[in-house]
This record gives sequence, structure tokens and C-alpha cells, in this order.
Amino acid sequence: MEAGILFILVLVLLFLGVPIAVALGLSSIIIIAFFSTDSMSSVALQLFTASQNYTLLAIPFFILASSFMSTGGVARRIIRFAIAAVGHFRGGLAMASVLACMLFAALSGSSPATVVAIGTIAIAGMRQVGYTKEFASGVIANAGTLGILIPPSIVMVVYSAATDVSVGRMFLAGVIPGLIAGLMLMLAIYIMARFKNLPAEEWKGFGEILAGGKEAGWGLFLIIIIIGGIYGGVFTPTEAAAVAAVYSFFIALFVYRDMGPMKGETWLKESDSRRARVGFSSLVYALSFFFVWMILSFFVTSEWEGVTLGGRALVGAGLSLAVMVAYAMWRDPGSNPLNIPGYLMASLPVWGRNLSLMGRNSLRAFFNEETRKVMVDSSKTIIMLMFIIVNALLFAHVLTSERIPDAITQWMVGAGFNWFTFLIAVNLLLLLGGQFMEPSGLLLIVAPVVFPIAMELGVDPVHLGIIMVVNMEIGMITPPIGLNLFVTSGITGMSLVQVVRAALPFVGVLFLFLILVTYVPVLSTWLPYSLMGPEIVTR
Repeated sequence: MEAGILFILVLVLLFLGVPIAVALGLSSIIIIAFFSTDSMSSVALQLFTASQNYTLLAIPFFILASSFMSTGGVARRIIRFAIAAVGHFRGGLAMASVLACMLFAALSGSSPATVVAIGTIAIAGMRQVGYTKEFASGVIANAGTLGILIPPSIVMVVYSAATDVSVGRMFLAGVIPGLIAGLMLMLAIYIMARFKNLPAEEWKGFGEILAGGKEAGWGLFLIIIIIGGIYGGVFTPTEAAAVAAVYSFFIALFVYRDMGPMKGETWLKESDSRRARVGFSSLVYALSFFFVWMILSFFVTSEWEGVTLGGRALVGAGLSLAVMVAYAMWRDPGSNPLNIPGYLMASLPVWGRNLSLMGRNSLRAFFNEETRKVMVDSSKTIIMLMFIIVNALLFAHVLTSERIPDAITQWMVGAGFNWFTFLIAVNLLLLLGGQFMEPSGLLLIVAPVVFPIAMELGVDPVHLGIIMVVNMEIGMITPPIGLNLFVTSGITGMSLVQVVRAALPFVGVLFLFLILVTYVPVLSTWLPYSLMGPEIVTR
């Protein structure tokens, strides 16, 4: 009886327009106060325990990193790189938008942030070369959903907190499905482009790909820091999120300088001599290569015997010197390696000017108006999401204390459900719920109920998590509450109905992808279990 009352209370409050966090928390308190043998002191205890959850600490940092990356001009650089890579195909600008969403998803972990950052630039660009606004909006609305599937994903962190599944394994599990989903969307675009005779961009050669990759490199290197750092054993997912936030702040304000007190200040001026430019760039590439080498070599050789920090640094220094010489010779073919010291000496004023500028503005960068706006906007999102999560974990406690998942498990097993039919039921439940609820809240409600049943029926916990995330993706582009629909409507000025119609053809692609992920579990489990071993669940 308690189960029926609990779910009825939640549904009634939601239909009355009560915020989801309040609906979950208030329903749980009413059940504990009037229908349960549990003490009211458990409410305070559960709220305190939820707020002390170490895994959930990753969410604020990932949101902050996403905000700096969205504001700091990274999206524009990623789009340039994506256009250079795939823009020459028929429908290439739309395909480049999908690739850009995939790359930005690996930085932000957020679907709405991906839609805003990529969509505001890509939709306007597609319109200029002849795409309809509807087609461009449909592409971005659907491609933006990859923000919660490609790691690092905030929704995956929420699932891990709700079920005690490894965040690291969940992140790895999203890599192959995320790539497949992106490729399926690009294939659908290519087929539609052939029928609609959509334009193709001019092939600008591999030089443009290298130039685009170089420009976006500082932002894309965050992917290596997060994924490599976690699986190289350098830090936990929560620590990786903190590193990502600090790195994003530094890149946005001090390297790209798209915001903050140094906004618009370029590293090189028109007045700088050619020798100074070559010397400065060659040293930057050498230092960047050394930095990347030291990080990647640590990830690869962390368990090798006989490999020392000094040895890696010595090899890295030699390779970096070779990079410096090669770049200088390439930029100035008439030169020779003996001229390198002269180039470096000529670049000293450039270094002095930029380091002095950064020193003078280092404190101002923390208190700049644009920095403050990013922090405030991020804080609003963090507070909203964490309030939902804490109340949802209280709701999950009530479910567990009243043994509701156990009762549902016994009923489903007795009714003859197996893993195949169970996953059909889970997909239908999540697809329906995703139309009316925010992904994190819905996942925190459903996961504690279906997880024990899945374990009883032999469904892999990591596979179940990816299935739930893909359902959340589809929920973000289905009315009436699909968040990506509202975000896309806001940045294009289209009505919600128009955006829904525009997104519909691509939703079919994601449905096919959902079926593929649901019944081919190796797509989700091969990579994490190959690198980290199987997930151990105690029943």
C-alpha cells in the first residue's frame, strides 16, 4: 500500500506543477511520517549523507568546466576543425555540426550546453550556405543529446551515485556507443543530403585540418586530461572534474583570451618580426609537445618497471627539441639548426610582453565581470541540480526501506519476465517518463527500482546504465518537456512545434540506436571490462 501511496503522491504533486525536487522530498517525508516504521530522524540523516556523497562532488566541477568552455570560444574553434575534417562531403556542414557536438560533449558532459555552444554558431552557418532553418535545428537538437552519452557525462555520474556503479567504467562504456550514435546521425545526414542535393564545402586540404586542430588543441586536450588521468590512475573522476574546471578557467582567460580582462589581446602582434614569430611559435610547440609527452607517457608506462621520471623527461626533451628545429626549418626553409638560438632570442620580447600582461591581470581575471557571470550562472545550475538529486536520494531511501524494489522484483520474476522482456519494459518506462521529467531526476527515481530487478535477471549494471542514458537522450528531444527542444527553440526563434517537427526524422535514428545498444551489450561492456575488469555488484 505504501508503494501505491508514494507514487500517487509524486504524480499528483507533479501534475499540480510542484517542482520535481519538492515533489520527491515532500512525498518521501509524508510516507515516513504517516505510513512507515522509519524514524523522522532518517530524513535529516539521509539529506546529510547525500550531501556528503563524494561521487556527486564531480557534478559542480563538470558544470563549471562546461560553462568556461562554452563562454571561452572553444566551440568556434572546434567547429572550424570539424568543418575542415568532414565539410567536403555532401551535407558536410551538418555532418561537421554533429562532429563538433561529439567533441564538445567530451568537454562539457551536458546536453543543453552542447546545443547552446555549437548551435548558436553552426545553425547560422548552415543557413548562410543554403540549409533550411528546420533542417539545421533538427540536426543540432539531436546531435546535442550526445552531451550526456560521450564521457564525461553528468547523467552517468548521477547513475553511479544512485547505484554505486563505478564512474570510471561508466565513462568508458559511453565511448563506443557515443561514436556509433554520432556516425549514425552523420550517415543519416549524408543520405538525406544526397536526396535533397545539399551543398558540400570546398576541400581545403590537410593543412586546414592541421590548422583547425592546432587552434582547437588547447580545448581538446582537456579530453586527454580527463580520460587519461582517470584511467592512468592519476586521479579519481571527482578529482578529474576539479582539474577540468581549473584547466578550463585557465584556457578561457589566459590562453584563448575570449573573455576576462585580456579579452581581444593576441599573443602575437603585427609589429613582431618574422624571426620573433618563428621563435615564439617553435618554443610554444616544443613546450606543448613536452607537456603532452610527459602526461601520455605517464599514463602508458605507469606500471612499467625501470621507467623513471628523469628518463621520460630526457626522452621528452630530446623529442621536443626535434619538434622545435623541425618547425623553425619548415617556417624558414632557408634557415639551419644553428639559427635556432637567434630565433629564441628574438622571441624574448614577445614572451616578456605576454607574461607581463598575464601577471598584471592574474588577480583581475578572478574578479572580472565575465568570470563572475560564469560563476553565478553555474551556481544556479548546480544548486538546482543538487537540490533535485538530494531529494531524489531521499526518495530512493524510502523505496529501499519499504522494500518496494524487492516486491516489484518478485512480481516480475513470478510473472515470467526475463532479461529480454524486462529491458523492453525499462525502455518503455523511461521513454514515457523522459517526455515529462528532467533526466537526472527521472534516473534517480527509476534506477533504485529497476537496478535490483536487473541484477536478479542477470543484466549487466554498466550495460543497464548506458541503456538508461540513451533513453534520457531521446527524452531530451521528445515533447512536452524535452529540454533540447526548448533550448533549440530559444537560439533559433522557432516555435516549439516547429522544432519538434524538425527533430522528428533524426529521432528515428536514435530509436534504432537504442535498440542496438539494448540488445548488443558488448558495445557498452567491451571497453570498460577490457581496461578495468568487470563490475562487481553485491546483492
